[in-house]
Amino acid sequence: MEIGSTLDQSNFSPRAKEDIEFVNAALSGDQKAFAKLMSRYKDSIYFLLLKMVHNEDDANDLTIEAFGKAFSNLVKYTPDFAFSTWLYKIALNNCIDFIRKKKLETMSLHDSVENEKGESYYIDIQSTNPDPEENYVREQRNKILRDVIEKINPKYRTLIELRFFDELSYEEIAEKTKLPLGTVKAQLFRAKNLLYQILLPQQGRM
Repeated sequence: MEIGSTLDQSNFSPRAKEDIEFVNAALSGDQKAFAKLMSRYKDSIYFLLLKMVHNEDDANDLTIEAFGKAFSNLVKYTPDFAFSTWLYKIALNNCIDFIRKKKLETMSLHDSVENEKGESYYIDIQSTNPDPEENYVREQRNKILRDVIEKINPKYRTLIELRFFDELSYEEIAEKTKLPLGTVKAQLFRAKNLLYQILLPQQGRM
């Protein structure tokens, strides 16, 4: 049975209904459906996260993680609400975990953020100490990323691991690898693009 086939979608927007069609196509193995979903929401997710972390590199990394987690758990999506809402919540929860870990001073934790449809989400952070649930989420996120990273060229793997798992800055990566800072930035940019292609996923692209 297809997702949403037995639900009343009369109050869904045409865009939300089309998203459900893309989700069903993706679950059936249609690689282009993944690409369409990512193309549709990549920019809005990125700018949402950028508003929270105020750092383009971190926002870019978190966007990749959000789509990786969403696509890896697509079978768990149920259209009780729009796919975009589900995706935004994944991105926000992942970003909150990141903020807790890095203890960033980014924005008032009582402020709301809005998605492109004007829907507001509130960030509720009660403690900076990770609880067992947060540790589980982080472990699952890292597992997803490690599975994806195994598919990329070893040339980029070390840089990605230093950036994502060791959470080093570009300057620290350059110092550790003895590579010029410009080379580190260029290779990480290409590596991120490779991750996007894998996460879509598109067959035959590497």
